[in-house]
Amino acid sequence: MLNLDTHILIFALQGSLRAGEQALLERRRWSVSAIVLWELAKLVQIGRVEVDLDNRTVRRALHRLHVWPIDLAVARASTRMDFRGDPADELIAATSVVHGAPLVTRDRTILGSRQTPIAAIARP
Repeated sequence: MLNLDTHILIFALQGSLRAGEQALLERRRWSVSAIVLWELAKLVQIGRVEVDLDNRTVRRALHRLHVWPIDLAVARASTRMDFRGDPADELIAATSVVHGAPLVTRDRTILGSRQTPIAAIARP
């Protein structure tokens, strides 16, 4: 199972994944930290992202996601990450650490983490 960060989920919903990301996501089940759903809704609310959360296809895709809770283990792991940044990013990365789910991200700060299991994306 893969853990998707917020922007990768948005790119997937918008059909704008890179070829390597698309190939990877086609082969594995998707999961997200609960904070990703909040970030998605917030970005839509403030107009930074155009995704129709009421669209039947979008709702179906979101319903198929495995959603990891922000429990005490994830909260504590987020305070021990080897990078500092957006607290949501720390929770997303900590979710991957706690659950051993490789993270799909383009975030350079997270990609520099030695703790976070990062999904290997084939480069075309």
